[in-house]
Amino acid sequence: MLALPEAILFDLDGTLVDTAPDLAAATNVLRRYHGLDSLPFEVIRGQVSNGGSALVTLALGLDVAHPDHAASRTRLLDAYEQTLAIHSRVFTPLDVWLNDWQQQSRPWGIVTNKPRRYAEPLIEALALRPGALLCADDLTVKKPAPEPLWEAARRLGIAPEACWYVGDHVRDMEAARAAGMTAVAVGYGYISEGDDYRQWPADVWFDDCAALVKALDAF
Repeated sequence: MLALPEAILFDLDGTLVDTAPDLAAATNVLRRYHGLDSLPFEVIRGQVSNGGSALVTLALGLDVAHPDHAASRTRLLDAYEQTLAIHSRVFTPLDVWLNDWQQQSRPWGIVTNKPRRYAEPLIEALALRPGALLCADDLTVKKPAPEPLWEAARRLGIAPEACWYVGDHVRDMEAARAAGMTAVAVGYGYISEGDDYRQWPADVWFDDCAALVKALDAF
């Protein structure tokens, strides 16, 4: 029996917001800069939750130790910053649920490994109003460490054990477990090929966004 949450915390990319279209476009900007053909969207989508470095490796085959990796990552992120809210949207039907939740002034937040430089303008463009926003550069540690989740709960004034944390990556589940929160895994996000999200250390798993919203509607 799942505990009823007093607050909901979300991962950002691939859980709350479908950011893959804009990140895929930036990845292909990097490809074209190097004279390479664009990659198919679905190939890029599976790597989005792994961050900018993973997208550089996918696009150019450069691992993080390569001397050109850092400059390529900067080029990719600069391209992304220019277009980060063109096609990105809150997943349907989570958008309707979240609008209702916000109108009721019920507590919710976002804990992401996305830097604030990109997360904050994206959230503003989508008119989201989280009571807590914790980004990769806000603390000295990031997920899967539990501290960002604890800080989000503290800012909301809710005990960690009364929070759900919803994510689309195994590190999200590890962070939630370490923080003492209910770990909620979703299968509609940016999951790498061959990665079985039902093997993650979650408390509950939802195959699609509609199933997640149905569960949230009970509260």
